Amino acid sequence: MHTKFHSKSIELPPAINRLSELACNVWFSWNDSAKSLFSAIDPELWEHSGHNPVRLLMEVQRPVLDALAHNGEFLNKYGTVMEQYDHYFRTPTWFEQRCPEYAQKTIAYFSAEFGFCESLPIYSGGLGILAGDHCKSASDLGVPLVGIGLLYKKGYFRQKFDAQGRQLAESAACHVSRLPIVPALAPVQSNPPAERTPEELYVSLPMADRTVRLKVWQVQVGRVPVFLLDADLEDNSSWDRELTSQLYGGNQDVRIAQEILLGVGGVKALRALGIAAGTYHINEGHAAFLSFERLKEQLDNGLPFHVALEVVRASTIFTTHTPVPAGHDAFPLPMFEYYFSRLFAEYPHAKAALTELGWDVHKQLFNMTYLAMNTAALRNGVSKLHGHVSRDMFRAFHGNIDVHEVPIGHITNGVHLQTWLAPELKELYSRFLPETWISRHTDKEVWKSIDSIPEESLWSVHLTLKKRLFAHVHANLREQLRRNGMPSEKIEAVQTFLSPEALTIGFARRFATYKRATLIFSDLDRLNRLVNHPDRPVQFLFAGKAHPADHSGQEMIREIYRVSRMESFRGKIILLENYDMSLAQSLIQGVDVWLNNPRRPYEASGTSGQKAAMNGVINFSVPDGWWEEGYDGTNGWSIENHDHADPWTQDRENTESIYRLLEQEIVPLYYQHGPLPAQWVARMKRSIRTLAPVYNTDRMVMDYVNETYIPSLQRTQLFADNDYAEATKVADYKKFIHQSWHHVRVLEVNDTPPRTLNSPSGTTSTAPLKEVTATVRFGPIWYQDTAIELIHYEERPDGWHQVVVPMEPARQLGDGAVVYRAMIPSHLKHGPHFSIRVLPVSANFARRFEVPFVTKF
Repeated sequence: MHTKFHSKSIELPPAINRLSELACNVWFSWNDSAKSLFSAIDPELWEHSGHNPVRLLMEVQRPVLDALAHNGEFLNKYGTVMEQYDHYFRTPTWFEQRCPEYAQKTIAYFSAEFGFCESLPIYSGGLGILAGDHCKSASDLGVPLVGIGLLYKKGYFRQKFDAQGRQLAESAACHVSRLPIVPALAPVQSNPPAERTPEELYVSLPMADRTVRLKVWQVQVGRVPVFLLDADLEDNSSWDRELTSQLYGGNQDVRIAQEILLGVGGVKALRALGIAAGTYHINEGHAAFLSFERLKEQLDNGLPFHVALEVVRASTIFTTHTPVPAGHDAFPLPMFEYYFSRLFAEYPHAKAALTELGWDVHKQLFNMTYLAMNTAALRNGVSKLHGHVSRDMFRAFHGNIDVHEVPIGHITNGVHLQTWLAPELKELYSRFLPETWISRHTDKEVWKSIDSIPEESLWSVHLTLKKRLFAHVHANLREQLRRNGMPSEKIEAVQTFLSPEALTIGFARRFATYKRATLIFSDLDRLNRLVNHPDRPVQFLFAGKAHPADHSGQEMIREIYRVSRMESFRGKIILLENYDMSLAQSLIQGVDVWLNNPRRPYEASGTSGQKAAMNGVINFSVPDGWWEEGYDGTNGWSIENHDHADPWTQDRENTESIYRLLEQEIVPLYYQHGPLPAQWVARMKRSIRTLAPVYNTDRMVMDYVNETYIPSLQRTQLFADNDYAEATKVADYKKFIHQSWHHVRVLEVNDTPPRTLNSPSGTTSTAPLKEVTATVRFGPIWYQDTAIELIHYEERPDGWHQVVVPMEPARQLGDGAVVYRAMIPSHLKHGPHFSIRVLPVSANFARRFEVPFVTKF
């Protein structure tokens, strides 16, 4: 792409020497044939390495490799995989065909965490997995994207449970030399390039009273390079060296410093790599300080601050993932000023303006989401419902407007199909879906062929995946008990836990309190009747991590553990430790039902249920996040919810709905008479057919390309042309509006009574429409730079909806006043039924209501 990718130097026999290249591109992680190839080298070592091909190749005995280099069967397999690998990079991509004129542009994607594979543990949960899947689909589609993140050498943490069910957070040290990661190389400056060895890349950035040096590492994700910053260098202080040691660790000082490294250091790394990104995508507010560095660059180029801000805004996209105000990072002013003291000393005239970009007046804190909102022209939530929640949360940013008008859209999250779909199902789908179904899996027509799969074939594969999950569960539990000193008979008894014939429900996610992992334990007697029914038993699998500082989340884990140890639930309600990508894959592929019961609307999107759906696992969820739009009444079950009720009432109503649906619908459907639950399999098919083509990251990334990346690249180019003439025009216009809007007044509204109509028969009636006029004084603002609108509401079957009626200029008066007119339903009266509003408009705004000035009367 923009940088030459190089693999680790691993000594291999010539016949199989490209294995090191394959091992250093996490393309292997979503290609079953590649994983099978590595497993064939040494199956036991492949498992022991955590499916890490670099470690595998470094630790396998040389005689084993020499033997494989002469093994015809292995060489055939090797040749097939390398041909698939080369074909992947040769094949024309969707982006090249859809947007050839932007193929040489770059989208820089900043995220605090990335989840690519279990062997690279620099993720904690959903945000990181989403970022990893985003990069994988960007690679598959050929989107010219580069990722920027931090290299956490101690990862997040490895979770263990003690004998009382307490979570133990064990450091998960990453040995970089044995990971699919290589040092990024500095570009050769001479032209033509000099004949010399490229140097490893380092960048430095000022922070507070010192300079922090960072090493840049590269992870190759198919076609997409992801650059990770590492502060663990001898040049840095011991405190600074720890900044990139652990994800979401430490206090607020650590957090703000990490976010400066990510945002400011990330931009510096791109510059050092010679990558001139056309668009910057802030994936959650952690990376928002990138805008500070980009503003500084524009100021150094001589642009005034207000013009520099428009240039940065034009080329920045912000995705928010957090539906509650408390979840957004915010820092005290003295801390913020301390860490940026050198920037403010260098640009004292810009200090107030930079601070204002993230200033929360009410809480007197510098808020990272505010900074992202104020420096990104395009903003989006991660589901339809979360878009609404975000518009409501940030309504104050945009003046006195209706919540649906707030310029924050939504692009619903998805998951990477090739990563999360079981290999056995890929094989089954390939027998019945069109030949090109994997490359066309966003096409709903492709998935109609799911109905042609014989019920017994789909059910047989599902039972295979279920048994494989149970083997994973038994191994997890045996290790748990062994480590906690349990006697051998108790360890061996684990093999009797779980029945492949029993309805199995999975619940696995981060143990945050709003996700209510213990909700189903609200009525243990009723749960006991479900779990121990003589003919129709139900069993539950739980997994997930709680943040080490989240004591409430850890108490939920202990409660699940306590219930799982009760005699009536032993072996039927199970808590698994160390939830990671590998365990997640087993769970979402092997259970029968995926349970999700967050307190609505606190689940921004959620993606685990999307992974389950494509594997034929049926969702059973509160209508929150993605399920609010994914559920159609036939493809799963929706837990009854009234989100305007108080939390206690919601919990009670949700619990009752869960039990009622289990008892009356889910359990009876699963336990149909006969060896094959035909109606259950029909619902599995319906779930796959309706959800798989929509809730995947190929569709999601296509949406980002069409709705944000291309418009942003176009706007960036427009603003940079002719020495930033358009950017200056827009910035000056906004500045003028800010200075002059107080002159705008609605002087008068003339609500003319409706005309009386006389019929030939002598009866009278009221005309259906009447004219309304409004007189507006603009002062120095040109009236055509504004929109005058009449606002009223009308009742529809789904509630009251705002109606916007544009008013047209009728005549100009003296003193800069203009009379406007509009026709509206005659029964409406000014004041109780409708109002008039005035707002600034411009064809060069990225969104309507870009300037937060709305005058109402």
